[in-house]
Amino acid sequence: MKPLNSMTKSSVPDNYFRFHFPHLHLGSVFGDDWFSLKAEAFARFFGTPVFLVGQTVIVGIWIALNAFGVTKFDVYPFILLNLAFSLQAAYAAPLILLAQTRQADRDKAHADADAQHREALAMASEQRQTLAVEQSEKLLELLEQNTKLTELVKELSQRIEAITSDMHNKVIQDGTKL
Repeated sequence: MKPLNSMTKSSVPDNYFRFHFPHLHLGSVFGDDWFSLKAEAFARFFGTPVFLVGQTVIVGIWIALNAFGVTKFDVYPFILLNLAFSLQAAYAAPLILLAQTRQADRDKAHADADAQHREALAMASEQRQTLAVEQSEKLLELLEQNTKLTELVKELSQRIEAITSDMHNKVIQDGTKL
């Protein structure tokens, strides 16, 4: 089976996602407003390599500037840096939970649609099997009728041959008498 993105337009039926349509009206728990969408995007950004490398570079520069005495706005033990990490953690956790909740809602809707699709496939398969059994039974019935007709044709052909032979013999006998 080909993945969806490698299928040609003609091989994907128009109603490929028809089981997902009933779930389109479902809004997420937190809504689809600007804040929710931006919060989810920001929460997703927390797990990217860009964020992790960027944060590491900023923290490294922060510590280096303060440890080597270039600036003295946050000297060792880096209380301001700890406060910044605490603030980041205070916002990151709820944003990550928000993103997970929204993703769980989408996953549930897709799972429901997939279950309906599998059920529809199972029903269609059962209907095809029932139809195949009915057609097989009809074919057997037609074969039996064909066999009976063939036997009847054979019997009638034998009778016609016997009658033709009798008539031929009668004509030959009558022709020899004259």
